[in-house]
Amino acid sequence: MHTPSSAQRQDEVFDVVDEQDRVVGRSTRGEVHARRLLHRATHVLVFNSRGQVFLQKRSMAKDSAPGCWDSSCSGHLDSGEDYLTAAVRELKEEIGVGAKPDQLVFRAKLVPSPDTGWEFVSVYHLRYDGPVVTNPAEIERGEWFDPAAVTKAIAERPETFTRPLRMHWGRF
Repeated sequence: MHTPSSAQRQDEVFDVVDEQDRVVGRSTRGEVHARRLLHRATHVLVFNSRGQVFLQKRSMAKDSAPGCWDSSCSGHLDSGEDYLTAAVRELKEEIGVGAKPDQLVFRAKLVPSPDTGWEFVSVYHLRYDGPVVTNPAEIERGEWFDPAAVTKAIAERPETFTRPLRMHWGRF
């Protein structure tokens, strides 16, 4: 059986931010996570015209929450990148969806905490009815779900979902 390679590079460079989400420096993924430095991420929930949401089951090679269900796509902002640009990039990299920035709707911004992995997280929604092609280095599989089923599953088996998804799902 093939074991996926690591889905993350520890030498990726992220912006380090202060409590007001202002850039105060840069550091590698490994350093940011080891020292619990504040940094940035984005999540996108993709809904089809039937109202279903696409969720991904994270690859077992992920360095956090491997094998858990997560937003349609999620990821860190690269150094110098803004939230919306990162959301568009992650959509393409993780699930093969080419979206324009004006198609994404901003929904919430989560503040850093242990539950977010010390990340400011901007959450977007996208309505999309095209094909989804998951990246096997990032995602074990993906499925379309009725939102009520997601709400029920989070209540019954919260440990099978990422903490950031559990945090922002309840807001919608």
